Amino acid sequence: MNKLLPVAAAAAIIAGSLWYLLASNEDDTASRAEPVPGAPIVEVTMPAELSPKAAQGKLAFDATCAACHGENAAGKMGSGPPLVHKIYEPSHHGDMAFIIAVQQGVRAHHWPFGDMPMQNGLTRADVLSIVDYVRELQRANGIE
Repeated sequence: MNKLLPVAAAAAIIAGSLWYLLASNEDDTASRAEPVPGAPIVEVTMPAELSPKAAQGKLAFDATCAACHGENAAGKMGSGPPLVHKIYEPSHHGDMAFIIAVQQGVRAHHWPFGDMPMQNGLTRADVLSIVDYVRELQRANGIE
């Protein structure tokens, strides 16, 4: 009887470990499912309040940029990258990079979405307010 107890305990531990590993693999498979086209790429936490200039920038962003870069600059699967992302932090893509991107377009270099065309109908003031909006979103999400 004393010899059966350790064998039974070992069998229970092995069975429990096997169950745990199988359950974990099912969860991993579900989380690796192909994203839906148009779905946000990152989760964005909104700041409690936007400055007046950033609020103007949000209006311009929603009218011009959100079609590709998604709501609240979260990116859009199949369309455009998230601007609330470490790649676009001020030390890597300064404010002038946004102005040039709007004025001249951008050749694809960080993401597989293709080239960004230049954007017509935005003034420099519009773009600067969009940059303020994006920077406030970035700060609210720990990107500085």
